[in-house]
Formats: sequence, structure tokens, C-alpha cells
Amino acid sequence: MYSSIKKYCEERILEFGEINSERKLLLNKISNYISEKRKENKPVNLIYICTHNSRRSHFGQIWAQVAAAYFDMNDVHSFSGGTEETAFHPNAIEALRKCGFEIKAEKIEKNPVYHLLFSEDNKPLICFSKKYDHKINPQTEFVAIMTCSDAEQNCPFIPGVELRIGTTYDDPKAFDNTPLQDKKYSERCMQIARETFYVFSKAKELMHA
Repeated sequence: MYSSIKKYCEERILEFGEINSERKLLLNKISNYISEKRKENKPVNLIYICTHNSRRSHFGQIWAQVAAAYFDMNDVHSFSGGTEETAFHPNAIEALRKCGFEIKAEKIEKNPVYHLLFSEDNKPLICFSKKYDHKINPQTEFVAIMTCSDAEQNCPFIPGVELRIGTTYDDPKAFDNTPLQDKKYSERCMQIARETFYVFSKAKELMHA
């Protein structure tokens, strides 16, 4: 894992105390699912969902895969999707680049495909905006993690889901083209990373309980 990414991860782990007890109870449901699946020697599939699959859901997908690598959980796979297709937003990409990711656009088009690298030993993460039921995503036996309230309300039914959790986050989009833009994107990226690492740390703890 790149040293800058590892340092960022270790800083987020030190911040678990900033997550309130009510939020931890919600996040623990994901941890429990991960640990139970791994005890059964079954793969773990997590789909992070928001309306446009442009910001928060990508943060969730990316940090979940980094956390899986950090905690040596090779059987955990993360994905993302939306209720509609748009594009992975440049402001979100810039926030991730500042964390230490190497990011390249493989296809320059309306909805670019990005390759994100966080380690010399792991394959790049393939990220682009898509609907949650896109063929690249699992169709059965997965957790749907709703990262925005709009998606939570507009997806009353998700076929194939085993567990659905609403871990909604404020949208940094509200600060686009303002002096607070970079700060708010970094804050949201950091919050999602912190909570995702908490989920995986708890799952690891449960596996060894």
C-alpha cells in the first residue's frame, strides 16, 4: 500500500472516537454481516448507492476496498451505483488524489472510466458512474449501503439484497464553486473513510472473538 494512503488510513483509525454511539450501532450491522459471511467462507459484496453515483457512493466503494486490503480481507468486494447514471465528479476525484491515490482516466467521454491505484500489489479500482443494477455489480447476495437520503427514498425495493443499511451523508455538491469546495469534499471523504475503516476494524474484531 502506498505510504501516503497507509498514513491516511492510520489517521482515520485514530478518529473512531469521533463516531457517536448511535452511529456505531448502525455501522455494526455491516460489520456483523461481513464477519458472518467470512465465517461461512462466503464472499462479501458491498454496493454503495447514492442518486447520481458521482461522489459519496464512490467514496464508499473506494474506501471499502482499501479497508479490505488494509485488514487483509481478500474475500470482500466493493461496488457502487446510483438511481441514475451521470459521471464520477472531478471534485471527488481531486479529494481522493490528495489522499495519495494515483488516478488515470482510461476513457475521456461524458462518463469517463477511471483507474485508481492505492498499492503496487493490488489491481486498480475501476470507477465510473452507473445504475446500481449495472451488470458489473452483483445481482444477488449483497449489502446495499445507501449513502444519500434521496437514494434511500427513491429505491423502495432493491432485488437480490440481503441487507440494506442507510448510512446517509451530507452532499459536498452543495459547496461546488464556493470557497469551501475543497474543504467540504475533503471532510466528506474523510468521514466516509473513517466510518468505513470502523466497519472493517469491527468485523475483524468479531472474526477473532
